[in-house]
Amino acid sequence: MSETFLHNEPLIRLGIFLLVLASMVLWEILAARREQRIGRWQRWPGNLLIVALNTMAVRLVFPLAAVGAALVAAERGWGLFHLVSAPLWLALPFSVLLLDAAIYFQHRLFHAVPWLWRLHRMHHADLEFDVTTGLRFHPLEILISMGFKVAAVTLLGAPAAAVLIFEVLLNATSMFNHGNVRLPERLDRWLRLLLVTPDMHRVHHSIVRRETDSNFGFNLPWWDRLFGTYRDQPGAGHLGMTIGIEVFRAPRELRLDRMLVQPLLNPRPPAAQNRSEEP
Repeated sequence: MSETFLHNEPLIRLGIFLLVLASMVLWEILAARREQRIGRWQRWPGNLLIVALNTMAVRLVFPLAAVGAALVAAERGWGLFHLVSAPLWLALPFSVLLLDAAIYFQHRLFHAVPWLWRLHRMHHADLEFDVTTGLRFHPLEILISMGFKVAAVTLLGAPAAAVLIFEVLLNATSMFNHGNVRLPERLDRWLRLLLVTPDMHRVHHSIVRRETDSNFGFNLPWWDRLFGTYRDQPGAGHLGMTIGIEVFRAPRELRLDRMLVQPLLNPRPPAAQNRSEEP
């Protein structure tokens, strides 16, 4: 059973990924939230190529990935839920919940530690905000994140089914909450009590530092509210806000080769500001 589960896991994830991606692209075409000044043909090649590169990197360095780590932990009795012999009905939802909390704190860490921010800022350097922004992460960040998830899964003793559910949810909600899609204001207000919405997460991609350092959740919105990092709206409004960071504003920085070397660069922003200064 374990071998079959592990063998089918990539296909399950790929199928759901393609379905969500296609649905979000169609939604963006039919009901865009913001008009984009930089076309998809300039941004999407780099954003989509980085997905393929990241997938190969993870499979090379972590051939079993997080689901495989859960299966190994189960076989060897590692982790909290195996030590206390928690039943599946209890271990599964709590594993998904605690893994989501772990990713929230990991995200905050990538903003707080300078060398981790150098990796993570490639995600924020996208000059527009749409579904492909949710896929745009530096390969080194992806590898560190996977190492973090493997450690969290092992420590928890999370069931493999819970890890698969969590991974699928994380990927799908990342594409959803980065979508350039329009939701009725009332629906958004109610939905963000249960799920991070595009309007909620768009604040996180503001060029204004105090807004960038807010709304860290990808899936569940509760951690931001609980730990004081929730911000309801961007100061300039969703249509007036500037997406991105102070540096890497040139369209050429959207190319894959430029994206990959961004962590090595330390350019000065136009206003001679840096991340240690308040805009």
